[in-house]
Amino acid sequence: MSSANIAGMNPSRDDFAALLAESYGENEAFEGSVVKGRVVAIEKDVAVIDIGLKTEGRVPLKEFTGHGRDAAPKVGEEVEV
Repeated sequence: MSSANIAGMNPSRDDFAALLAESYGENEAFEGSVVKGRVVAIEKDVAVIDIGLKTEGRVPLKEFTGHGRDAAPKVGEEVEV
């Protein structure tokens, strides 16, 4: 849709809800699941992880230690989250 078409629109709350459901609805399968992701950055005490969604996740580094791992993950490493 071009910006000219959007400028003349006045979407309702239901239209917005439908767009959100369309955008995020298929990702609900991730909730509660363990998925693999790649560490793209370490910021202070969190790992920034890309699992292929629109935004990266942030997981405290302390979540990676004590679960059979001695060290926190490094940038580029694949992890399960």
